[in-house]
Amino acid sequence: MNVEIRRKSKSKLFYLAHSFRDGGKVRKIRKYLGSNLSEKELKERSQRAQKDIENLIINYKRLRDPLQTVLSKEEVRQIENLVTKTDLEISHLSEKEWLKFTQLFTYDTNAIEGATVSFAEVKDILEKNKWPDKSKWEISETYGVAEAIKHIRKTKEHISTDLIKALHNIVFKNSKPFAGNFRGKGVEVAVVDSLGRVLHRGAPQKNVVSLLKELVRWYNKNKSKYHNIVLAAVVHNQFENIHPFQDGNGRIGRLLLNNILLKHGLHPVNIELKNRSEYYKALQEYQKEGNLRPTIELILKEYKSLRKSL
Repeated sequence: MNVEIRRKSKSKLFYLAHSFRDGGKVRKIRKYLGSNLSEKELKERSQRAQKDIENLIINYKRLRDPLQTVLSKEEVRQIENLVTKTDLEISHLSEKEWLKFTQLFTYDTNAIEGATVSFAEVKDILEKNKWPDKSKWEISETYGVAEAIKHIRKTKEHISTDLIKALHNIVFKNSKPFAGNFRGKGVEVAVVDSLGRVLHRGAPQKNVVSLLKELVRWYNKNKSKYHNIVLAAVVHNQFENIHPFQDGNGRIGRLLLNNILLKHGLHPVNIELKNRSEYYKALQEYQKEGNLRPTIELILKEYKSLRKSL
């Protein structure tokens, strides 16, 4: 890694740069360090930036090749055995069961992201158009998630950039000005916890579209190779790693998870609010270690829970 210096007016701008090989291409990552830095500041910031760049490269390579670079054939076999041993009881939901699922999923998927609408209020909104004393954006996103569930039930698409943008627009068309649009130039995102610690950084904005297209290609190439739940888990986790939108990625990722399950004849699944910490830990295990098993185990656990609820 090396420090690059650029001049702008009377200022000196410092960047830490590193080139790495990606297949037959050489790619370069730069991280801005600051302007007019002292030697001490430059050294401290370079050390922090070096770790960030190393993580970016690991995540970038993982995004380019979801399973082959992070899981051995033996690990994939173990995960698929775990799924095979679980009684999934594949069957179609009745309309009454779909209504109950829609209410449960809408409540939990929004609550995971901080919405305050209760389950009883979700039922009133969706069944009676009765609005609680909550913000308009929360009510709008309640309707939006329910509408998106109807969309994945009807669409024949498994995954595409157009489908991803369409789902985001459906959910957020009345609450976010950037609904249906990927992050614009210069918009970078990170997920932080309540203490301000960074849990995850999204892919660089300039790579968002190419990485999503890579994911679509990977899925189309492997949709008959891996177990359906493995496919759904990879699509969900990879999407969350990319984080293509300025906001709303969690809900769209969970809708994509269900779309893949439905397209392979499986039940939808609901990640419950009470399992939010386990859900985030599973995502971190995948991002940091390439470990898909915690996500698979959570999906199977939620299948059992949903079966009881329905």
